[in-house]
Amino acid sequence: MDFDLTEEQSMLKDSLDRLLSDKYGFEDREKIRKGEPGWSKDVWSQLAELGLLMLPFAEEDGGFGGGPEDVMIAMESLGGVLSLEPFLATVVLAGGMLREAGTGEQRGELVPRIVGGELIMALAHCERGARYTLSHVETTAKKDGDSYVLNGEKSLVLHGADAGKFIVSARTSGETGDEDGISLFLVDADADGISRRGYRLQDDRPAAEITLSDVKVPASALLGEEGQGYGALAKVHDQAIAALAGEAVGLLTRILATTTQYLKDRKQFGVPIAKFQVLQHDSVDIFIALEQMRSIAMYATAEAGSDEVAERARAAAAAKVMMGQEGRKAAETAIQLHGGVGVTMEYAISHYFKRVTVNDMLFGNADHHISRLAEMGSLLDP
Repeated sequence: MDFDLTEEQSMLKDSLDRLLSDKYGFEDREKIRKGEPGWSKDVWSQLAELGLLMLPFAEEDGGFGGGPEDVMIAMESLGGVLSLEPFLATVVLAGGMLREAGTGEQRGELVPRIVGGELIMALAHCERGARYTLSHVETTAKKDGDSYVLNGEKSLVLHGADAGKFIVSARTSGETGDEDGISLFLVDADADGISRRGYRLQDDRPAAEITLSDVKVPASALLGEEGQGYGALAKVHDQAIAALAGEAVGLLTRILATTTQYLKDRKQFGVPIAKFQVLQHDSVDIFIALEQMRSIAMYATAEAGSDEVAERARAAAAAKVMMGQEGRKAAETAIQLHGGVGVTMEYAISHYFKRVTVNDMLFGNADHHISRLAEMGSLLDP
């Protein structure tokens, strides 16, 4: 497999890194984090101008025609600056659902608005009782003539308070945990019967709780076939994990660089503490975690677009385990090497640690995915 970037990918990465270096230094991010809506509309517009928002969409829909590899490159750069913009929510999650389940008419209407930076979308799927079980859907959608009526509650909807449209999973048949019977609906965020409560995650990314009370949508709002939404959900779920793995590479790259520089600058007994062998060993551990994360991110990304469900799921689960175990351990080591200042809001390293910790919980934590791998027979089984 060729892991070298194409000329177009190299140009994209260079342009994105220049933009983020200019607009997203730590002090710039602090201003964005402390303000409303908790992300930068100006940066989002510039990402759209750069073409970043069109990456995974087909050319006939107004996109770039890229794949998971292009998303991984973007997520690595965005992770390096702890971006707060809704790229994961709008392009990877909601955009992925449109790509996998939407009709040509639905994509034709919505993709150009996403690509242009005009429309924020969010996937409203998680529910409080799910415990990471993807097929756990209690929200219902009942037929009412030519319409559907939705009732239920959704949790941890990334950028849910900012979204203009939701993609909502709801059960049209079957029991709560069944894979069959899950349908997907496009719902206007300001539709009658929708209420939302916005808040910030521990790493300051915006999220929301969504309540649907007798929300009526037309039959044309159905995304894909009725009762057949689970396959698209599972595929986009694995693609989102691959994207997070790409972000983890960016996070660990910056964690290593920040920690190494701190060890060179901080002096004890008249010498830089970087000269202490035991601290050098800790730095090497962070480096090893970074290289392991890079390898598993490439593996998950290579499988993210596959229709081989079992192999794709195993790759995603392995990436999530690596993020939750080695990635988190590396971030904890970096905090220890910084000492007390490492847990203060004034030091960037604390914010990287929080992002790593939150990412461990998104889409299932390490323990959950270890169980998944055990059920699937580990990575070594054919």
